[in-house]
Amino acid sequence: MYIVLLKFAANKGQVSQFVDGHMAWLKRGFDDGVFLLAGRLQPDAGGGILAHNTSKADLESRLKDDPFVAENVVSAEVHEMTPSMADARLQFLVD
Repeated sequence: MYIVLLKFAANKGQVSQFVDGHMAWLKRGFDDGVFLLAGRLQPDAGGGILAHNTSKADLESRLKDDPFVAENVVSAEVHEMTPSMADARLQFLVD
């Protein structure tokens, strides 16, 4: 499992120009079964994604296709996590 932090970068002011492409990119991640959760980092710091069913190399390749990453609106930090405990609703992440 991976935690991805998308922190605002030099071109933060261009969010509105690339938001539609970013949202389509996120939808593909969910449709592909890779993204489990996505949302905004508060306060106004960027975004975050919880990803699974992928390798780090494939996730990093996928991130390069995000218009926000490609256009330096955000920088991506990938953190690998091995879950060892979970609420029953998320047990599938541990198994």
